[in-house]
Amino acid sequence: GSITLLRLLVRPGSKASLEEISSWNGRAMDKSMEDATIAAAAAADADTDDTDGSQQQELQKQQVQQKYIFPLLAQELKRAKWLDPATIDLVFNSHMKSSKTVVGVIQGEIITAMASLMHPIMAQQEGGDALLYTKSNILETLSQPRILPWAVKIADLFLDRFDPENPLRDDDDLERRMDAIKQDISKNVEQTLAVELLGKMMDIVKHTLKTNVYMQDRYGLGLRLDPNIMMQGKTSQQQQQQKPKHDEIPYGIFFVHGRRFNGYHVRFRDISRGGMRLVTPTSSEQLALESARQFEECYGLAYAQQLKNKDIPEGGSKAVCLIDTVDLMASSTSSPSMDAEQTKNFAIRKSVKAFTDTILDLVVSTDETKKNIVDYWGRPEVLYLGPDEQVIPDDINWIIGRAAKRGYNTPAAFMSSKPKAGINHKEFGVTSEGVNVYLDVALRETLQIDPTKDSFTIKMTGGPDGDVGGNEIKILVREYGSNCKIVGIADHSGCAEDPDGLDHDELLRLVNASLPIAEFNGGKLGKRGAVHDVSTDEGVKARNSMHNRLVADAFVPCGGRPNTIDKTNYQRFLLPDGVTPSSRLIVEGANLFVTAEARQSLWQEAGVTIVKDSSANKGGVITSSYEICAAMLLTDENDFFAKKDQIVSEVLAKLRGLAGLEARLLFREQKNAYSDKSLPEVSQIISNSINKATDALTTALATLSEEDRDQLLPLFRAHLPPTLADMAFEHVHERVPEQYIQNAIASCLASKLVYKEGTKFIDNNQPHKLAEIALEYVKKEKEIATLMHAIEETDMPDEEKQRVLKLLDAGGARTALSLL
Repeated sequence: GSITLLRLLVRPGSKASLEEISSWNGRAMDKSMEDATIAAAAAADADTDDTDGSQQQELQKQQVQQKYIFPLLAQELKRAKWLDPATIDLVFNSHMKSSKTVVGVIQGEIITAMASLMHPIMAQQEGGDALLYTKSNILETLSQPRILPWAVKIADLFLDRFDPENPLRDDDDLERRMDAIKQDISKNVEQTLAVELLGKMMDIVKHTLKTNVYMQDRYGLGLRLDPNIMMQGKTSQQQQQQKPKHDEIPYGIFFVHGRRFNGYHVRFRDISRGGMRLVTPTSSEQLALESARQFEECYGLAYAQQLKNKDIPEGGSKAVCLIDTVDLMASSTSSPSMDAEQTKNFAIRKSVKAFTDTILDLVVSTDETKKNIVDYWGRPEVLYLGPDEQVIPDDINWIIGRAAKRGYNTPAAFMSSKPKAGINHKEFGVTSEGVNVYLDVALRETLQIDPTKDSFTIKMTGGPDGDVGGNEIKILVREYGSNCKIVGIADHSGCAEDPDGLDHDELLRLVNASLPIAEFNGGKLGKRGAVHDVSTDEGVKARNSMHNRLVADAFVPCGGRPNTIDKTNYQRFLLPDGVTPSSRLIVEGANLFVTAEARQSLWQEAGVTIVKDSSANKGGVITSSYEICAAMLLTDENDFFAKKDQIVSEVLAKLRGLAGLEARLLFREQKNAYSDKSLPEVSQIISNSINKATDALTTALATLSEEDRDQLLPLFRAHLPPTLADMAFEHVHERVPEQYIQNAIASCLASKLVYKEGTKFIDNNQPHKLAEIALEYVKKEKEIATLMHAIEETDMPDEEKQRVLKLLDAGGARTALSLL
């Protein structure tokens, strides 16, 4: 873009040349710069025959250029490296060849951003033609010479809506502008697809609540969206006739369009946390598929996070950044060059920076953002990120440093798993510790296997070099020794399988060396064992089918792409008789490995017990939440580091305890209250009950006096690792946002109620009454504790005393409320 600007600047010409610069870039310039550019153009057009004035005019022109135009040019050069190739092509190539329409850089960026945003909306719509709504076809349609003028008009409407000097705030005025454009389109555009896409562009304008488009030094184009825009793939008129595609509408959605990437951040509560996942497809075909389902994946992961975040103050969120590095790799995909790998890594790291900095544009409150961002949402937004696939420690450090520089209130908490002051999930195996608790309880409840005494078999996806897979191997060996036979493991490199059990020492060697399963030493296999790698078609087939083929007591997916087992292929998990499953138990260490439809079918048709991901792998989110609390409570990360070993030990004990509470409740609720429902359905009932109670309590706490809320602070303190609480809880009010404190109290009390009393206790009460009952429950619990202490001091026979204490502990508070 700056090259074209430079050409226009140096081209001998007239006022029109410099006016064109102004028209292309005036949206990004201060008004004074725009006026100065026009003044320079006027100076250039002055009568050069006037010898006496020519030198003065030339001097004036040079002064204007030095003061305004060249700084603008420098700014544009800086911005150019962050523009997506599709934007550059639209602005500086396509329209010059085939259209008289002038597309400004900012306008072109808006059009390509909206085209990318429309792709998952249109591709996923019910009854739609996915082949028609490809990303390339959408952009190609909008770029057609006869269609482009209206796309530019809509981009201008977007810019007017968010112009910080004169925003189009009045919704009626916005509707009138949109109606005029629609009427113009209906008269002049015959192509049905183009009409639909232009209509969706206007829907995006209407459903955008704030944008960083006017930020001078932005790294990407960010939109804070009204979530309803993503819930359906129809135009406004069609939306009114259809129900939302998703059961629950998110609290907020951010979309970021940048150089070689598009990213979504979806969250289900005001204050939320969740990981940032980087997806880098290896082929153009895979990139197209991932683009079509990117939002669906992000939504599903965020919703799963919402269900598993039930025990912590933060709601569920997720970020998925899809990065196009296909053309950066060498032509030989099986053995790309080192330079290609380095270039790809550079593009990934650049995308992480652009994505997170754009999010910060939209959530921090500084003089710069107040000046340049028109906010139709009007509320502060708090979110926390965590590492997921392909995020490295350097990314984490940069993000935290950038959050501090940009003025985020709690920068150390903005990204979890800091190398020094964080709790590294892989190093300490926090997710796997929880997964194994569910596996232990499920083996006992479902298969009547006591894993500490009885032999059992396991198959896994996710290799020894992975976080969840590697740590699960270590825990299985640590807890059960030779009782556990791991008969098969598959990962990105291949698979190893042995019906007599893979050698534990060899597996631990791979774990400790961070090596994939294809590196398993074949000499350590039994007579019937085999190792396959993906360098051959046979190896790929063996790897991809391992989780279905091998027979084992339990299957523990600890890695793999979402939706690996779905409604179209779940029957492959059954043996040739079509009835018997290859494993009677599945414990989902990986997110979304099995779709909801496949889970239900496996349970109904083959009796497979499945412990859902939102229950099984919640250990990671609990740990990250404790990191957030530590980052807020401790102002010096060295304080955390000095006590890190003790804090980590307490965190692991906390998450094992919470996993045990839910695991036992799962099977108890299915047996006593929901015998007609699958375990995943019961898991969701439990999560919904806790979240329902949390929401009701959060609303109620806001109405209490500060003194009354402080009476409930011990709930939050008891939730924390004791060492952390002893170090800094006295500073909770000065260091932790009040809304976070309320969320913490509400979530602690809600989970306590459900784990102790069951889901019916919550579901049988209306939300407005639920909060009152819960707060009264806390008072009665204290009374029961006092009574139990008095009984312990009596002289009654010990056996009778223990029976009374057990009864009071089990139902005393509930009985005291007269809620039998």
